[in-house]
Amino acid sequence: MSLSLPSSLFLPSSAHSLRLACALAMATTLAACQTSAISSASEVATNKNTTTTDVINKNQTLKDAEQSSALTMDMSGRHEYKLANGLKIVVKEDHRAPVVMTQIWYRVGSADEPLDKGGISHVLEHMMFKGTTDVSSDDYERLIAKFGGVNNAFTSYDYTGYYELFPANRLPLALELEADRMKNLIFDDKAFAKEHQVVMEERRQRTDDNPLAKAYESFRLLALPNSPKGESVIGPMSELESITLNDLKDWYKIWYAPNNATLVIVGDVEPTEVLAQVKRYFGALKPSALPKRPAVTQKGFRGYQQVESEQAVQVPVLLMGYNVPSLVSAGANNEKQAYALSLAQDVLDGGLSARLESRLVREQGLLTTVGTSYDLLDRGDGLFLIQATPREGVSLAQAQQAIINEINKLSIDPIAADEIERAKTNTVTGLVYAQDSMEGQARMIGSLQSIGLDDRLLAKLPTKLDSVTIADIQAASKKYLVKDNLTVMHIIPPKEGVKKDNISQDKMSEDTVNKNAATKEAVNKAK
Repeated sequence: MSLSLPSSLFLPSSAHSLRLACALAMATTLAACQTSAISSASEVATNKNTTTTDVINKNQTLKDAEQSSALTMDMSGRHEYKLANGLKIVVKEDHRAPVVMTQIWYRVGSADEPLDKGGISHVLEHMMFKGTTDVSSDDYERLIAKFGGVNNAFTSYDYTGYYELFPANRLPLALELEADRMKNLIFDDKAFAKEHQVVMEERRQRTDDNPLAKAYESFRLLALPNSPKGESVIGPMSELESITLNDLKDWYKIWYAPNNATLVIVGDVEPTEVLAQVKRYFGALKPSALPKRPAVTQKGFRGYQQVESEQAVQVPVLLMGYNVPSLVSAGANNEKQAYALSLAQDVLDGGLSARLESRLVREQGLLTTVGTSYDLLDRGDGLFLIQATPREGVSLAQAQQAIINEINKLSIDPIAADEIERAKTNTVTGLVYAQDSMEGQARMIGSLQSIGLDDRLLAKLPTKLDSVTIADIQAASKKYLVKDNLTVMHIIPPKEGVKKDNISQDKMSEDTVNKNAATKEAVNKAK
């Protein structure tokens, strides 16, 4: 089982090429992308002082453009159905191996939770493994193991999902197990007491005892004060403690229904046979009257905000966040702004030859690490995030100003054609590589369907990106990447002589620390 952690705070070693894919496919833990390593994308020569290197650069640009145009999302073998009870089914044929990935995605996550019950979606995810009226918890695990299966689950802001990977001839077993626990879950007091404690311990280990995660939680409080995505996926401890068994029963009855789910099946299957099996196991389940999901919006341009947070860290860390729309919240009329922001992020942080890494880390020696994050394909408004660690002798203020200077240059100075083409290629290749596995394909489909997007838009992505011009990128940067739309946190080690008791000493007013906040955080959890 897994949950979500600050995606911008920890970027993977292949962060740049996989960053967008991580937002879609959530390859390890949903929206996690967590390690502090910087992307290692191949460096392209940028010296333009000689005729020879001019030719090299032009040839590289042409190669990048050709590569970007040639890359496509494989949509062959995709089939979509919908049952009378509202269950959506997406089947993707992949006959490379005799296995099948079955995933069921419920359109409910931490962004949908009541103000005083943060973390209830994740607690319910734990309880979904505790047995039904027909299959006990032990029998469930024995069945998975006996037939060579792998199973797990995940909770995020926008969805909760469950999956099984089986030999292809065991697809009916996966369907039967998921249909059974969609409506027949047992809520046992002893099982709940145990899982309740497990979740709270996860909170302690992954957030309370992690200085950077704790600081990031406070940072999101400040940057997203009115958005349900300001709340942490795992929930504040006080709210976790208040969740009761009856609360879970009610949450389950409201959201766990066929008309609130998408069933994704990828593997060595025949679509018509799959549909017949799905009808057999899910067809009789009744739909529910679903409440309207809360909007994920956050007003930007609230004025520059900066706070200092003392944490048990060894070196200072800089967090910067601009309030920005996603493709969903930008809307069809302004979608080019979202695509432009995605490419702007790539120009700044698209590998060793990108601007922040090449200029601030290697040329000027101001930073030891720097990384960015922007979720183009997300439900609602989000953040354009930057995390950096200054080199010894460089203050956080100096590091911040250096990054702002580079962002300002992005808005004003010419952007080289090879930078744009490399950014487009990086984005598309990340998505192509993410669909190499059956799990990756299923997660792409399920995550997009769960936030209200058709996964087939990925096939149009290269064309959409090709339509974005340098002027579009500069216009989006001028509009959103400005001081009036910026939130900053300086994370510093404890000051000498100040007694610390491992509690965050954020210098922000109490009225800022309200319920509408916290963090993207991922927790691999024991069942």
